[in-house]
Amino acid sequence: MSLFRHATFEISVAQPSGLPRPVGAEIAFAGRSNAGKSSAINTLADHTRLAYVSKTPGRTQLINLFRLKNGAAMVDLPGYGFAQVPLAVRKQWQGLLETYLTQRHNLVGLVLIMDARRPFTELDWKMIGWYAPSGRPIHCLLTKSDKLTHQEQIKTLREARKALAAANLGEQVSLQMFSSLKKTGIEEVERVVGLWFAKADADSAAEADEATDVATDLAAEDND
Repeated sequence: MSLFRHATFEISVAQPSGLPRPVGAEIAFAGRSNAGKSSAINTLADHTRLAYVSKTPGRTQLINLFRLKNGAAMVDLPGYGFAQVPLAVRKQWQGLLETYLTQRHNLVGLVLIMDARRPFTELDWKMIGWYAPSGRPIHCLLTKSDKLTHQEQIKTLREARKALAAANLGEQVSLQMFSSLKKTGIEEVERVVGLWFAKADADSAAEADEATDVATDLAAEDND
């Protein structure tokens, strides 16, 4: 069964403090307002209206959380960088994004949406700069790849990987081509995110075992 299929809407919030209690792993989806983020989410979930696709990029100002069948969640962050949005609103979004990305402890990975024709803009690098210090993985979806020829896709991937290597991010940041129109790249996203969830489950199990061992040792000391 698809990892993202049958995702259900859970809540929309204007501030990170409004998010539900952290239960299960979360992956965040972020990207410029016109990069095709909502379309990518809808394509992954096989649901045409799960994430709202606005005719006016930049209108979605909330954090939207969708619950997956495995108990994890995909979190749709507000799009960033749309010039026609008032400065005060843009600053609010920036604070919202930065707070969530740096303080949500059950966030296990970031899916960064970028237009394949214009990858790694200044604001994309800023987003990476906020999140990369956490050491957690980032997977870039170069959307609208159907707009490029096969040779252009190869060149774009090569240049993008070179840019990541120059920034010493080649190990932490992965990337792929993706097309919501052609529905290509879905399996690769699921493979990458599936590994993130598997690692999160393994880490949680290890922490639970460690807590059990500590409790056992404390009990033994009390008996002595």
